[in-house]
Amino acid sequence: MTTKAYGVQSADQPFEAMDITRRAPGPHDVRIEIAYCGICHSDLHTARSEWGGTRYPCVPGHEIVGTVSAVGGDVHKFKVGETVGVGCLVDSCQHCSACDEGLEQFCENGFVGTYNGPTHDAPGHTLGGYAQQIVVDEKFVLKIRHPQEQLAAVAPLLCAGITTYSPLRHWKVGPGSKVGVVGIGGLGHMGVKLAHAMGAHVVAFTTSDSKRADAKALGADEVVVSRNADEMKAHANSFDFILDTVAASHDLDAYTSLLKRNGTLVLVGVPEHPHPSPDVSNLIFKRRAIAGSLIGGIAETQEMLDFCAEHGIVSDIEMINAQQIDEAYERMQRSDVKYRFVIDNATMA
Repeated sequence: MTTKAYGVQSADQPFEAMDITRRAPGPHDVRIEIAYCGICHSDLHTARSEWGGTRYPCVPGHEIVGTVSAVGGDVHKFKVGETVGVGCLVDSCQHCSACDEGLEQFCENGFVGTYNGPTHDAPGHTLGGYAQQIVVDEKFVLKIRHPQEQLAAVAPLLCAGITTYSPLRHWKVGPGSKVGVVGIGGLGHMGVKLAHAMGAHVVAFTTSDSKRADAKALGADEVVVSRNADEMKAHANSFDFILDTVAASHDLDAYTSLLKRNGTLVLVGVPEHPHPSPDVSNLIFKRRAIAGSLIGGIAETQEMLDFCAEHGIVSDIEMINAQQIDEAYERMQRSDVKYRFVIDNATMA
């Protein structure tokens, strides 16, 4: 069936309204009327082919919230009318060791992304959530338990939320933990909220003194301006865990030196250019580690959504119409958003 969408025909073209085709729901499929879709920096990288390999037409969007409008005959987890979400994944091999452990994001045969992933459906690659409808296998659909008035602000949890929740959980952040969050943007503001809700002592790192009040309002116990050498030095050897959300190349030594013995710096931002090579003595002499983390599996994403519903956590958003996507991309590149744009998909009609 045909549905309205917004996408680009090439890397240098603006977004435009287009009609796309979705498959009819198969036995295990769920059709979703999309109410809201968050805008992620990965959307921009893909639409503009900054990572290469983009297939066109490109319809981005992997922070999807909507309502079930149809289900296949063998679907038992979801019913028409339920509020659901779809994140970054719509398929995986389902038989490798990672998939067997519920870690579909690490599928050894390659997961299928919600957009720009290989598929048998026309046009041969997945088309994402900048659209009025989507059809997804029930295994990759998530239950949303937040109240109706929060649904737009729930959408970014499907990427920004799980990207920060997963490493906090994996490295067992909780009461008694001292946690740093580097960068107060779309990812970082969620990291602060989640670490605070988990009971950690949270220190936000920002390059801008003007963000102190904002970081405190998000739940940070302390705020450090990373350009201030004295403020940084005051926290030397004191962190159990630091979550680095910055997607630009920067000096990691400034943060590894703040870790306790056995502390870990986890990177979730992928820079356009590699970070400068870290000083390994910083790691060796304190048994510190630098690690990475990638979104989360479906079970953990559901856990994150339930945790956020229980604690009243949503993203801080700015709602836009579909016709404002290009403007939102330009503002996002200037970091001119607090902290995530969300499309009102009803404006695609």
